[in-house]
Amino acid sequence: MRRVAVLLSFAILSSVIMSAQAQIWDRMFVDEYKIDSIDTKALKVELNALTFFRDNEYDSNITRGYSLPGTWLQPKLTYNPIAPIHLELGLHGLILDGANKYPNYAYHDIATWKDNQYTSGAHLLPWFRAQADLRHLTFVLGNIYGAQNHRLIDPLFNPEQNISADPEMGIQILLDRPHVHLDTWLNWQSYIYELDTHQEAFTVGVNSHLKWNKKENRFHWSSSIQLLIQHRGGEQDVTALGVQTLCNASAGIRMDYTPADNHLLTCLSTEVNLLGSYQQSGHLWPFDTGFATHVGVAASLWDKLGMRIGYFDAPKQYANLYGSPFMSTISLKRENLTFNGLHTAYLRVDYTHTFTKAYKLGAELEAFSAHSHGENDLCFSFGIYLRVDPSILIKRW
Repeated sequence: MRRVAVLLSFAILSSVIMSAQAQIWDRMFVDEYKIDSIDTKALKVELNALTFFRDNEYDSNITRGYSLPGTWLQPKLTYNPIAPIHLELGLHGLILDGANKYPNYAYHDIATWKDNQYTSGAHLLPWFRAQADLRHLTFVLGNIYGAQNHRLIDPLFNPEQNISADPEMGIQILLDRPHVHLDTWLNWQSYIYELDTHQEAFTVGVNSHLKWNKKENRFHWSSSIQLLIQHRGGEQDVTALGVQTLCNASAGIRMDYTPADNHLLTCLSTEVNLLGSYQQSGHLWPFDTGFATHVGVAASLWDKLGMRIGYFDAPKQYANLYGSPFMSTISLKRENLTFNGLHTAYLRVDYTHTFTKAYKLGAELEAFSAHSHGENDLCFSFGIYLRVDPSILIKRW
């Protein structure tokens, strides 16, 4: 009861001091998936590009520090043969400044199924997306609307993967109704042939978002249930690792407040989430179950400046698949090191400037204070990003 009281007091105090995800990631990395009927029978060239510099000054037993300077590019052709069908064909490339070789697999570190083969010059992947809209349902095959588009909370998804991870590929079904948004997907991350020396791996995800009242209301209430399941193995698996199934889940409630005179404060949000981790099979995690709580308060000022303060509390054990390393009791720095409880407070300040819909500039600063075993680690990171997404009409039939 004492811990619950502390968390509730923290949420109330945070909302008084400063007012979900900081706005920079939503504004720069969430892609619109609704098909525009204006583009019917139009062939276009699109260049989706991001130039970034991110520096993680992490001096901690939890994770190592590193930098990410570079660019990713997605040049592609797009065509809508009929109003509810959208097709894309192109490439995804990642170029890190100063690098001359790249591993074949995803940059999110899952060492047990990374290949030891390397490519030179740039990290290139084919890009294909086939999309169909059926009234309230959207079906996507190939490259799905992943990463930030899933709108996962910080303990389940580290926003840095918007710039470092490979695009998600598989199948996705989206449901949009006035009071419900449902995002379900399967991201196939590692395909195996017979006698391959790495494991098959895929992730299944669900984000069910229930809107209690209209979003136009000054006080908008909503709740969500989010689930991630990663499976490794497969019938063609010849490794000695065995089948492994790992799960993360959360249930949360959120309130968004939009003031009537919103010249200074354009939005204020607060959320509370209950988290669980479960290892259904395998021994990748040193424990099978874990629980945690997470609260966050965010504000948008002048519609450009975003601020977020949050607190993560794992009383004993909790592991995540893709979340922030400061929200897991398993160290990424030292092998076989776990923490008997972890308490992390964090602050994020960001700024975004939209030149036009296709050109956006953003910068952010983050600070993490993680406490465990009587030790307190204070870590910082900062980043600057330029997103360009021009579209050129080639021909309209």
